[in-house]
Amino acid sequence: MKNNLLAYLLFFLSVQTYAQITFEKGYFIDNNDKKTTCLIKNVEWSNNPSEIQYKLDEQDQPVNISIQQIKAFGIDNQSKYERFTVDIDKSSQAIREMGYDKNPQFKKETLLLKVLIEGKASLYGYNSSSTTRFFFKTDSLPINQLIYKSYKTAEEQIAQNKQYKQQLWMALKCDNITINDLEKVDYREKSLLKFFTRYNQCNNSESVTFNSDVKKDLFNLNIRPGITSSSLSITNSEMSTPDYNRDFDNKIGFRLGLEAEIILPFNKNKWALIIEPTYFSYKAEKSRADSRTNEELKGSIEYSAIELPFGVRYYMFLNNDSSIFVNAQASVVEIPMKSEAYVEYSSQRNVNLEPKAKGGFSLGLGYKYKQKYSVEFRTGLGKNVLENYRDWKSNYKSLSLTFGYSIL
Repeated sequence: MKNNLLAYLLFFLSVQTYAQITFEKGYFIDNNDKKTTCLIKNVEWSNNPSEIQYKLDEQDQPVNISIQQIKAFGIDNQSKYERFTVDIDKSSQAIREMGYDKNPQFKKETLLLKVLIEGKASLYGYNSSSTTRFFFKTDSLPINQLIYKSYKTAEEQIAQNKQYKQQLWMALKCDNITINDLEKVDYREKSLLKFFTRYNQCNNSESVTFNSDVKKDLFNLNIRPGITSSSLSITNSEMSTPDYNRDFDNKIGFRLGLEAEIILPFNKNKWALIIEPTYFSYKAEKSRADSRTNEELKGSIEYSAIELPFGVRYYMFLNNDSSIFVNAQASVVEIPMKSEAYVEYSSQRNVNLEPKAKGGFSLGLGYKYKQKYSVEFRTGLGKNVLENYRDWKSNYKSLSLTFGYSIL
C-alpha cells in the first residue's frame, strides 16, 4: 500500500506541470503595434518573464514568443507587462556581496516590467531571484528606476541610499503631499502603490491598479480527525537469540490533529506551509514460542503521543471548487503521553521499555472541496520509537485516512 502511494505521489508531481497549465483570456502587442487577443498561460510570474506562451484557441498548440517580439501583454483583470529599455541597478542586497559605493551601478537592459498602477504617474516593478526594483514615469517624464541601494560604510556598518524619496518629491508634487508623507514611504510595493494612488487622486487623474487574482485568505485552521492502521516491530541487536524480537500486528487506531496552513502568496497560491499537532495511539500484544523450551513468551506495547510535524503542501487545482494536494512532512517534536512496552525473554526474564521517538517523515495525497472540506491518505515512512536505547531498534509504520474541516 505504501509503495502504491509513493508511486501516485511521483506520478502527480511529474504531471503537475501539465495539469496546472491554465490559459486565460488576454492579449499581446507586437512590434508593429498590432494587438492580438488570445489565451495566455498564466503562471503568476514571481520573476519578470522574458517570454510568454499563448494560443489563439483552446484547441491550438501553444506558441512561445520572446521579449524581442512583443511590446506588451496582459491577462484580463489581472496583470499587465510592458517592454522598456532601462538603466537598472542590480547591486546585491546580500551582506557578503555588498560593496562600499553608495551610488547605483547602472546597466542598460530590455525588460518586461510589471505595471503596478497606471495613471498620470505610473509605477512598475521588476523582480528576479535576488533583486527587487521599482520604476516610475509620468505624462511628462520618461521611465526611470527609483533608486534604493544598501551598501557598507567604512566602519563596516550597513547603510541605505534612499534617493527614491528625493525622486518622488521632485517629480510628484501635489498640495496634499508633504515631505513628512514621503518620509513614511518604504521601498515596498504596497507602500509605493499607496503613495502613487494618493498622487493620482490628488491630481484628479484616473488610475488603474493591476492585481493578480490572489486569494485573500492566506491562513486556514483545520480540524483533522482520522483513522490509522499501524504496525510495529522491535529487535535487539545484542542478543543472539531472537526471543526478544517482536513483530506486532496492524492495529486500527484514532488520530486527531489541528492543522495550521499558511498559503504562500505566489504561483497562484499553490504552495502552503503546514504545521499539525496530532494525537495518535497504538496498542498491541504479541506472543511467541521460546526457541529453547517452546513456552509462550508474552510481549505488549502501548504508545500514544502528540507529534508536531512541519511540512509543505502543493495544490493542483481542478476547478474553482476542487483541488488535489500532496504533502511532505517531518515530525521534529514528539511528546509521549502513555508509553510502555513489555517483552519476555523467558519465564524468569523480561524487559520493560519506555518507548520514545524523535520524529519521522510522512507523505500525503489528498482532495479538497470548496476550501472547506478535505480528505487525505497519508503514509508514515517508518520511525524508531526506541530512540533512547542503544541496543534496541524499532520500526513504527502507519497508514492513515484523515478528514479535514476548515474552522478559520
